[in-house]
Amino acid sequence: MSSQGVDYYKKAAARAMEWHAGNIKKMKQCRFDTIAVHGIYSMQEALDFNQGSIIEPVYMSSSQTFRDSDEMEAALGYEIPTWCYARIANPSIYYMEGVLALLESYGAGVDASCVATASGMAAIQSAVDQFLVEDPKRPNAPMNFVATTQVYGGTFQQFAIRKEQERNIEWRRVVNSTDMNEWESQIDENTRFLYGEMPSNPSQAFFDVKKIVDLAHKYGIPAIFDSTVATPALLRPLEYGADIVVQSVTKSLFTSGFGIAGAVIAKKNLTTNIDNPEMKADFCAYLKQLPNRDNGPNLSPMNAILALNDIRTIRHRMDIASRSTMTIANFLKQHKHIEGVDYLGLQEHHLHELASDYMYLVDAEHDEQYGSPQNRYGHLMSFRIKGDAQNTRNVFDALQRIWRATDLGRIKSVATIPAISTHSQQGEEGRKLANIPPNLIRLCVGLEHPDDIIADLDQALGVLDGNKVSMTFPEFSAGGASSATLKR
Repeated sequence: MSSQGVDYYKKAAARAMEWHAGNIKKMKQCRFDTIAVHGIYSMQEALDFNQGSIIEPVYMSSSQTFRDSDEMEAALGYEIPTWCYARIANPSIYYMEGVLALLESYGAGVDASCVATASGMAAIQSAVDQFLVEDPKRPNAPMNFVATTQVYGGTFQQFAIRKEQERNIEWRRVVNSTDMNEWESQIDENTRFLYGEMPSNPSQAFFDVKKIVDLAHKYGIPAIFDSTVATPALLRPLEYGADIVVQSVTKSLFTSGFGIAGAVIAKKNLTTNIDNPEMKADFCAYLKQLPNRDNGPNLSPMNAILALNDIRTIRHRMDIASRSTMTIANFLKQHKHIEGVDYLGLQEHHLHELASDYMYLVDAEHDEQYGSPQNRYGHLMSFRIKGDAQNTRNVFDALQRIWRATDLGRIKSVATIPAISTHSQQGEEGRKLANIPPNLIRLCVGLEHPDDIIADLDQALGVLDGNKVSMTFPEFSAGGASSATLKR
């Protein structure tokens, strides 16, 4: 076999990349739904490489082979596009990354890229750790970051334990995320980024996205947002100047619940006070090729394709689920056993007006069904039971249609008590900071008819009136399963 030379492969790669860039440019001119359905997978690619398959194939292989040593050298030197090893890249994962980059940057007028991870927590770590490095211009200077306390329990633990306790990196906590003075008072020359989650899980905290972005950029640092609950169907922080968006793809994007995944989506040429031009130019490409190559938080090809298939319908699902959640919230707020309902869609919620400035169903104005902008507030809500924690447990245990699980974003409605599950590890003081009392139940509404979810909530709340709820479930024993009835 005669050697082609490294330059041969570099020139061929340049031609392929030029064509691919043109295809992405055409896709960016399409509507949100079209992008969600087609992503970056083209008919040309299907015919040239994938036996004409109209659906993105699953590449269940850990590595690729090369035509010769020249192609291998160019690939491993990152001089040509490659998926040389699945810890670095894989075609199936690339398809998912491509569609999320387009969806999160939809309407933003910026170029963005994406790197997929094995979970949402891996995505958060990937997004923030690159800024928590020593500044060679100021060696041994203390590092800090500013983030809200109203975050998912796993995020709270990562910041409080993994960063602050184990690495001595100060987490400067913002308790009232709508108070810009509280944010700014925490920033100094050692601050590396601002971080917030919105709407927060489960307390529905929200803040002014644009003001936080402007504040971060005033001090030359990136604004990083976890937008898992909203999804790009309802909110796209990049549109307001954000630098990085984190998605726990596991949740609403991966609604079937068949697997877990995460993603970091970043605009190119982001703002940072870290002297790393390569990272600044294309944060996600840098992540993929260097830190994540070495640390290995890679996603599996099968989970990438399963998630990609769910992503295709995200706008319609978020529309239906948001409307159902509004109906359920209106029912609960009037119930005699409910102390309060936390849902941004309710006009009486203190953050309703602010959330209404940002949370819209994408492309509703181009939809024949609506023809004008439509506010949508998502499918996550919380409600507080009157009385003590035992009352809350009794109601929770009486649910029959709504699943009891530490999960959200499923096509089926799911509930949990955060104080004893998702936020239990952060302790009572941490839960107070995050506004998570023991009588709070988090509900993520699925695609069932809202009447059936309301009926289940109504009968479960009935236990506080002394009503008995009978449930039949298998009792496992050496003799096999038998029927047992639990009366409450």
